[in-house]
Amino acid sequence: MISRSPVRARARIAGRSPLPPLQWLLAGLMMLAVMAVAPASRAAQPPDSFADLAERLLPSVVNISTTQTLKNADRGLDMPQFPPGSPFEDFFKNFMDKHGGGNQDAQPRRATALGSGFIIDSNGLVVTNNHVIADADEITVILQDGQAFKADIVGRDTKADLALLKIKAPNKLPAINFGNSDEVRVGDWVIAIGNPFGMAGTVTAGIISARGRDINAGPYDDFLQTDAAINKGNSGGPLINMKGEVVGINTAILGPTGGSVGIGFSIPANLAKPVIADLQKYGKPRRGWLGVKIQTVTDEIAESLGLKDQRGALVAEVTAAGPAAKAGIRKGDVITKFDGKDVTDMHRLPRIVAETPINREVDVNLWRDGKQLTVRAVVGELNDVDETETAKDAEKPSPKGDSSQVTVSSLGLSVSQLSPALRDRFDIAPDVKGVVVTDVKQNGAAAEKGLRPGDVIVEVLQEPVKSPSEFQAKVEAARKEGRKAVLLLVQSEAGVHFVPLKLDTPPVKK
Repeated sequence: MISRSPVRARARIAGRSPLPPLQWLLAGLMMLAVMAVAPASRAAQPPDSFADLAERLLPSVVNISTTQTLKNADRGLDMPQFPPGSPFEDFFKNFMDKHGGGNQDAQPRRATALGSGFIIDSNGLVVTNNHVIADADEITVILQDGQAFKADIVGRDTKADLALLKIKAPNKLPAINFGNSDEVRVGDWVIAIGNPFGMAGTVTAGIISARGRDINAGPYDDFLQTDAAINKGNSGGPLINMKGEVVGINTAILGPTGGSVGIGFSIPANLAKPVIADLQKYGKPRRGWLGVKIQTVTDEIAESLGLKDQRGALVAEVTAAGPAAKAGIRKGDVITKFDGKDVTDMHRLPRIVAETPINREVDVNLWRDGKQLTVRAVVGELNDVDETETAKDAEKPSPKGDSSQVTVSSLGLSVSQLSPALRDRFDIAPDVKGVVVTDVKQNGAAAEKGLRPGDVIVEVLQEPVKSPSEFQAKVEAARKEGRKAVLLLVQSEAGVHFVPLKLDTPPVKK
């Protein structure tokens, strides 16, 4: 009698030829791998329907109606000026009186606007865009079942375009949860729910088209792009993943007619969540602050600084007594990493700093003088003054230098010593130090970068420059070192910023 293993017996019953034990083991492992991958493959397939998801989430999405009182001046109805006795004078006077213009006692007109929002707390907290409720005298939140409630503003953030409202309803309200927008991938399915053109409870579907979009809407742009139809009135409504979580707040559209062309933008949930938490707790956003003005690291700037990669944020100015100044960060440093997060470009740094808890001590990785170094900085709190103030270094008056004009052909410009006459001519402040540009050669390197007469070159290769001859010597030294570009710190009407100029082949002439 020949005994058989249970595995071989089962194989024979199933109508298959018996396999050696090793082959059965390999086959089993392959089956487990297929089973592990299968759910992900199914999840990536288009859903059969969004109906169940929409039915569950529609009660959490609200319509927002605002009213604003417009006075006569707001309407721009001013009486045109005509010569005395003109036949048009009486005509326009009658027209303006009829429409409320030209009459200070006319009844003010009330304008209405519509938007969207969503409930995040069963006690009546509603999230929307700030621009939906901006300048409103009265805000009304309308639920899916038609109930309407007056809303109070808990807090708003103009920079992130977010607002938090509060309504008082007799019953608990259906709330919706935020998801993790960092997990959202390009190509993921999403739905948008809102109030486009006043059409309440509209559901549209699409995919995530792109991430990290900067559309110049504010200093913290990091939008999700979607092709789910978003139109006027969708602003403030949720962008929802297949788990039923809010991954974005629909905010803007791109289109020649103001309607949907499949390019909509949503504030990521992970950017919105800390702002909304601050609005709920403090009534205003609280953001981290470093105290630097920055600019992009171009290929030319990277080459002039000895950076291998075009990355980081170049520090153009440091606010006196700010966190960066206290940490020893200087003009000309390139910030490559902040609190362990890579600064891939200048636009990423403000977002990273803003999201960092206030008073946290963090590592800041810098590129300075051809070397990497790390300093420790304590993050401050951003306020309106911090964003607009200009850092001014307390410099001692520079000694009188060479007052002659120097022409640097390789850069396509001429510079002169700052004199009272030139300060007066170009309206240069007394505390500005350096050499003044007096002439720019057409089609030269300086002209290509936008330098103009009256601009002041403060530094050359991150070292202060006090006279035209010193400027000339530093440029020549850069040439001898084999540099392809020279980095200038320039004070212009646009403020202080770094300008890389290519070094042409002609020698420096005086």
